[in-house]
Amino acid sequence: MPNHPVPNQKPARAALPLEWRKSSHSGPQGNCVEVAHLPGGEVGMRNSREPQGAVIRVTRTEFESLVRAAKSGEFDDFLLG
Repeated sequence: MPNHPVPNQKPARAALPLEWRKSSHSGPQGNCVEVAHLPGGEVGMRNSREPQGAVIRVTRTEFESLVRAAKSGEFDDFLLG
């Protein structure tokens, strides 16, 4: 299977130093997504278990849409419990 680059991903090390934060709901296993404000007004998201891995970059509008959809229950079918 070929490895196709994803246009909005960049290595985390290119975005450092940033103040990353994760949800207070995340467990001790580190199963969480961290977010940070990026220069230029974008929001970065990364896997907390791979801090040097890829950073997904989205606009603030895209991030707001994601958070609002999550709050309204649009993604509840992805929950384990």
